Amino acid sequence: MSSVNRTLAALRGDQYVKIPSPSQALGQQRSTTRTFAPQGQDRQQIERITQALRNQAHHRVCAIIHLARETGMRLREAILADLPRLQREAERLGRINIQDGTKGGRSGASAPRWIPATEQVRVAIKIARSTSPIGSRNLLARNESYIQFMRQTVRPARDLLHELDLKGFHELRAAYACERYEQITGYPAPTNGGDGYLQDRALDRNARQQISHELGHNRIDVVSAYIGGQR
Repeated sequence: MSSVNRTLAALRGDQYVKIPSPSQALGQQRSTTRTFAPQGQDRQQIERITQALRNQAHHRVCAIIHLARETGMRLREAILADLPRLQREAERLGRINIQDGTKGGRSGASAPRWIPATEQVRVAIKIARSTSPIGSRNLLARNESYIQFMRQTVRPARDLLHELDLKGFHELRAAYACERYEQITGYPAPTNGGDGYLQDRALDRNARQQISHELGHNRIDVVSAYIGGQR
């Protein structure tokens, strides 16, 4: 819903019109705890998806898939990422700072969002740079707006993603979160059948705090929507 409201604001040039979430409209509290494993955890599935995208010349959408899966970026963040900067940080620092296109204006030195620059992250950035239009630092052409890119490039590729059992880009953020949970705790994420939250609650909480930061959230409870709750 937040992406819809951002698009409305861009089209209107103001923020006077906003669509409330269904839970807000009904005066209800929404349950956001994930109860099923996210799609896109299997990198062989990611390879099948990106190959199908390449076959239909959806090269920039292919880059988004890789960035979202390997870094946990939101769709907008993957599109607007400063790719030369990320590549430089990965090479020099061994980590990258997700800053561009972030939600709610959380960017800059006051809101660093560092994640490890694994080999998969480096490859994802390299793929994205190879598809970045000439003269651009991100996935948008210099004369192309974000809304144009969404309408003309991303939207036509969505049907193909659905055919390949990927409901949406958000699933890839959840796949990233589940992988990070297992890397940090040594236990599979709860939604993958893990019981680390029972074995070591302090470790579980620390992992959720770290993942919340890496995903660009300020609240630890939001992580349950990605990796499952503490049953």
